[in-house]
Amino acid sequence: MNTPDVQEPALWVHRGSAPPMREFHRHDDLEINVALRGSLEYLLGGERVLVPEGHTALFWAAAPHRLIGADRSQESDICWIHLPLAAALRWALPEAFSTVVMSHGTVVVPTAAVGTHVEAQFETWRRDLDAGADTAMLLLEANALVLRILGHREPIPTPADRPRSALRPVALMARYTAENFREAISPADIARAANLNPNYATTLFRRSTGVTLGDQLLRHRIAEAQRLLLTTSLTTAAVAHAAGFGSGSSLYAHFARACGCSPGAYRATRSVTPTNPSSVTAAPSP
Repeated sequence: MNTPDVQEPALWVHRGSAPPMREFHRHDDLEINVALRGSLEYLLGGERVLVPEGHTALFWAAAPHRLIGADRSQESDICWIHLPLAAALRWALPEAFSTVVMSHGTVVVPTAAVGTHVEAQFETWRRDLDAGADTAMLLLEANALVLRILGHREPIPTPADRPRSALRPVALMARYTAENFREAISPADIARAANLNPNYATTLFRRSTGVTLGDQLLRHRIAEAQRLLLTTSLTTAAVAHAAGFGSGSSLYAHFARACGCSPGAYRATRSVTPTNPSSVTAAPSP
C-alpha cells in the first residue's frame, strides 16, 4: 500500500529553536510561526521568505517548503502552530485568505499587531493538548488569531541577497519550478534556468533540499491541484490539465499517493463554505 508523502493534518503546537529541516516537506495545514526570539528564512515554493524576530507568519503548508536559515541558538524561541485546513475552510475569513494564503502566498505581520497575549495563549494550547482537551475551543481561539493576522498585513520583509551562496542556484531552480510547473517542463529545463548541467543540477538540488527536481515539480502540481479542487468547480480532468498533469488518470495516481485519497474525496471532505466560528467542528485530537 502506498504511503502518502504528506504529513497528516492535525492541530499541533511546538515551541523551541528551529529544528533541522534537511529537505522540502508539505502538509495540508495552515502553519503559523511566531518568532519570539530569533528569525526564520524559508524557501517556500519558489520564494525566499523571511520571518524576522518579533514577527508572525501564516501560510498554507501544502506548498513545498524548507527552512534555509534560522537561529538555532539556545536563546532562539519560536512558536509553531499547525491548524487543519479542513477546519479553517469553514471559518468566515477575509478575502486575503483566498487571494494570498490559498494561492500559496505568505502573510508576515508584526506579532505586536496580533496581540501581546500570543505567547501566553500558545502555552495554554500546549497545556490543553498535552492534557487531551477537546480541540473545539482551541480552534475557536485559533480562528481569532488567523483573523488578526489577516487583518494586519504589511509587505513581507525581503531577505538580503546572497549571490555567492551555494544555495543561489538551488533557489533559482526552485523559483523556475514554482513559476512554470503548469507547463510540460522537465528537470533538464529546470537545470537550464540556473545555467547548470542537468546531471550536476540534479545532484546539487537533491543534496541541498533532500528531494529530486522531479519530486519538487510533482509536489508543486499536487499543491496546485489541491488549491483548484478547493477553490473552483473545475472538473477533475480540467484540474489535471490546469495543474500540469497530462491527464486525469495521471492526476489520480499521483494525488492518491501524495494525499492518501482521490481528488474527488479530497474535495468532498473539505468545504469552502464559511460558517459562524461557533459552529466549527473540531478535528480529532492528534
